[in-house]
Amino acid sequence: MQQCKITHRMISEIIRKQISRKFTGLPELKFENVVPDVETVHKNLQELNTIGLYLHIPFCHQICPYCPYNKEIFSDDAAQQYTHAVIQEVQKYSALMAGKKISSFYIGGGTPTTMLGKGLEQMLEAVYRHFNMECAIHIESHPNHLSDENLNALKALGVNYLSVGVEALQDRHLKVLERPYTSAGVKKIIERAAGKNFECLNIDYIFDLPGQTCDEVEEAVHEMIRLGIHQAATYPLFHFPYTRFGKDTTLHRNAVATMFRRRKFLKIIEGIFYSSGFERSSVWAFTQKGTEKYCSVTVPSYLGIGASGGSYLRDIFYVNTFNVAAYVKAAKNGRLPVALSIGLSEKAQMAGWLYWRIYETKFRKSDFSDRFGLSFDKEYGAFMKMLDFMGFLDDNNSIVRLTDKGTYWIHAFEDFFSIDYINKLWGTSRENSWPEEVIL
Repeated sequence: MQQCKITHRMISEIIRKQISRKFTGLPELKFENVVPDVETVHKNLQELNTIGLYLHIPFCHQICPYCPYNKEIFSDDAAQQYTHAVIQEVQKYSALMAGKKISSFYIGGGTPTTMLGKGLEQMLEAVYRHFNMECAIHIESHPNHLSDENLNALKALGVNYLSVGVEALQDRHLKVLERPYTSAGVKKIIERAAGKNFECLNIDYIFDLPGQTCDEVEEAVHEMIRLGIHQAATYPLFHFPYTRFGKDTTLHRNAVATMFRRRKFLKIIEGIFYSSGFERSSVWAFTQKGTEKYCSVTVPSYLGIGASGGSYLRDIFYVNTFNVAAYVKAAKNGRLPVALSIGLSEKAQMAGWLYWRIYETKFRKSDFSDRFGLSFDKEYGAFMKMLDFMGFLDDNNSIVRLTDKGTYWIHAFEDFFSIDYINKLWGTSRENSWPEEVIL
């Protein structure tokens, strides 16, 4: 059995590398412990029309057993030091940005609301003072942080797009996920948040939990709609090796059976949302028609601030150190806290662009031409025709729209790469503050 697993991993790795080489034109994706020079960063920033901004808050009051993101237990002292470090990083980028318009601002974590009243306000003040912000604030939150007072404080800060990490709406599943509230309690919290008139109130919901039934998923989705949300980000339970759930072999199930079971759950979710006036806004998200979606880092180019913040600026991608203490020390020493970076060929940039546009499930071909000065059909026409023939998308010559079937199965194919890449890049970065290199 062990030999079969090793052989399967080897074959998967060979296939993954061959397909990656086909789409990126690179023999391998090699991240190195190199800080991009200031001139390169400035040049890339100035060549972009607009850019997104991501701020990472790496603190939580408890560590959830399934969460793959960079985080550590909150403390007042760490929060104070982190606030100063973020402000220093913002100031360092200020001159490089040179007034460049920021068109989206997403604050993730961790749990950003751990720092409400503990430095979040100071960080936002620095962002708005040093950057040309022409966008609303999108922020993640924990249900237990959303008292009436805190919701008012978020509104006062200019937060109009709020995401709440609910994760489940039945007590037995909340217990498995180790969420510190009851289903009745979290429903009251969501109703309270819905009454604050955010532009978009999103909730995160995890499906394909151990022993979960179709009836439970159906009941949960109907309850979300009743609670008055504008959007739901619904994700299957992924098992990342470096999480507690990922290390629990009793939770691992047959991969093929898992894919078909998840598709069955997702069909239930799709049907209820579509019949309730929602439309698909990404692979896993459904947004009420007429509402501007709560968004994360799916924008074509973005700057990442904070520990583990990633930046994608045309032909370079780089990620900050994951370790909070190392991040703070780097900021004090006046250096960019970049741990790993990679230069991207134009073909690799195009592959990344296509990955995220597929994630959003629809895109204009002209956006590709505007970005790269090339014909989308010339680059990917044959690939699109094949997917169209399979019923995975609708290519009407100007706009490509994925079907529900295509949305699921194409992304399942993409996950063959992205989950493995995340495991290697994030897993290594969690273990080593300044890795020498990571090869994907």
